[in-house]
Amino acid sequence: MTEHSTALHTDRYELTMLEAALRDGTAGRRCVFELFARRLSGGRRFGVVAGTGRLLTLIRDFRFGESELRYLRDEKVVDAATVAFLEDYRFSGSITGYREGELFFPGSPILTVEGTFAEAVILETLALSVLNHDSAVATAAARMSIAAGDRPLAEMGSRRAGEQSAVAAARAAYVVGFGATSNLEAGRVWGIPTMGTAAHAFTLLHDTEEQAFRSQIEALGVGTTLLIDTYDIPRGVETAVRVAGPSLGGVRIDSGDLPIVAAEVRAQLDALGATSTRITVTSDLDEYAIAALAASPVDAYGVGTSVVTGSGTPTAGMVYKLVARQSSDEGWVAVAKTSTDKASKGGRKSAFRTLDGGTATSELIAVADGFEQIATGAQHPDARPLQVPLVVAGDIDTAHEGPVGVSAARAHHARVREELPVQALALSRSDPAIPTVYADVA
Repeated sequence: MTEHSTALHTDRYELTMLEAALRDGTAGRRCVFELFARRLSGGRRFGVVAGTGRLLTLIRDFRFGESELRYLRDEKVVDAATVAFLEDYRFSGSITGYREGELFFPGSPILTVEGTFAEAVILETLALSVLNHDSAVATAAARMSIAAGDRPLAEMGSRRAGEQSAVAAARAAYVVGFGATSNLEAGRVWGIPTMGTAAHAFTLLHDTEEQAFRSQIEALGVGTTLLIDTYDIPRGVETAVRVAGPSLGGVRIDSGDLPIVAAEVRAQLDALGATSTRITVTSDLDEYAIAALAASPVDAYGVGTSVVTGSGTPTAGMVYKLVARQSSDEGWVAVAKTSTDKASKGGRKSAFRTLDGGTATSELIAVADGFEQIATGAQHPDARPLQVPLVVAGDIDTAHEGPVGVSAARAHHARVREELPVQALALSRSDPAIPTVYADVA
């Protein structure tokens, strides 16, 4: 039995295609699949790749154990020959892709999967479900991080997402600059710092606000953050400082007209001698609300619903398409859809980011007619190669997995975000910050 199998995290048509290909003899043809976005969702100016490390672990667990095979037999999803094939399924191909935390643009070959049709096609749903969700969250969170500047951000949206999506969202937000999460499972699994003190329920539990504050300080110390807007905010501030003293760590505001309230709270804290007490604001923040608070005396932000839902854009709009395959005479042919508004570009691709003085100027994608004819960094000395090996002959590069992989992705994102041109930092809907340029491999 496969204890943690991810094999059924897929669509039925992946397996029915497999059955038909096994029957007609095309299942063993070597193929190249590509995962990319035709456009940037939500009028965003750039996208951020996230979820790669999660996906690699899920591919390792993509095994059909007895429970999964029994389900396929009982429901007559596929025939006996296909079930027998799946019993021994292991991905033995290769995957290259953009590093987690990397920026992407329309047409960027975010993931390239090479293998037989049989072993590569059935990874489609899993790859898209992970990268579409995590990249949407990361892209929104990166915009919030840009809007926040040097002020710290905490992710606190678990209650607005599915239980597994909440953990993935916390991870994606951390990759692009959030400093902490309220989700303990994300902390345990991915090594993300966790935070949290008390909600309004704790104040309402006690007979008075003062009793609640005294209890919290006794448990957590004067460095804690007190929630001051359960009742009257000015009275809450006065009580907080009177109970904790001028060394109170922080106060949190979760309601009201935040720019006005934050200014009033800062003035009151200073007048009471609590000049070092920090102000954290929450209350349905998104990137626009954070940007509007840039001139306010706010020290930190807590973001919930908008970050875990991609701030209104819950998917990155990525697709997974066959772009090259082995022909019946064992040669290689580029293949592509030509459907209206859904056309793809055939051929194996290599990706580079052209730079001028350290600033990105274009996404350069070199397209090969054949299979072995691949562009190299030496052919584009003024550009940064974007693809790295993730899986080689079925062997997963573990450097991208676990907490270590998350830390590496976070560091990589911080570096590459510095390459964005200034127009990419604006929050308004617009065209991509840099153009995607295609070139044939020389």
